[in-house]
Amino acid sequence: MTDFFEQAFAPGPVMGIFRGYDPDRTVAMCERAWDLGIEVVEVPVQDPSAVPSLRAAVAAARARGKTVGAGTVTSVEQVAEVAREGAAFSVAPGFLPEVVEACREHGLPHLPGVATATEVTRARALGLTWLKAFPATQLGAGWIRSQLGPFPGVRFVATGGLDARNAPDFLAAGCRAVAVGSALEDPEQLPLLAELMTRS
Repeated sequence: MTDFFEQAFAPGPVMGIFRGYDPDRTVAMCERAWDLGIEVVEVPVQDPSAVPSLRAAVAAARARGKTVGAGTVTSVEQVAEVAREGAAFSVAPGFLPEVVEACREHGLPHLPGVATATEVTRARALGLTWLKAFPATQLGAGWIRSQLGPFPGVRFVATGGLDARNAPDFLAAGCRAVAVGSALEDPEQLPLLAELMTRS
């Protein structure tokens, strides 16, 4: 599982997050991301009403040979649910050791959110290398640079308030990937996102 995100982001450093859409719109947004070459797609399941959208995205992904992850996974119960629905990985806004352990039990690679050096330290102690820097725009690109000093082996995915215009700052600061959502609905940003996908 430790190599999952390394392989998933190999085609490019962008992840699509599609929160709050109905199932049909969720699938349409996933397909837009895939058509741009964005392989990593997350559907948050912050409440039970979002599960049908995850289910639809997983089905669409299987039809195209893709995978979909579940986001906003904040409890052991949610881990079991998204695993049943076929999520390929899970993402959380924060760091909870019990969620990390539950994901391991279900074979789900997990990307927990961190915002402090203490959280990074605790995540590393559990063997996690890929971490979600959240909320990224509030933390700032300078936070990424500062954390990579003591934690050079961490792979940060910047999430929260990013689009095609500010994402390059976080990649330049050392993030291995960036997550975008509404940017994929902006025709002016689509070519910029496609360009980001060519960055290593």
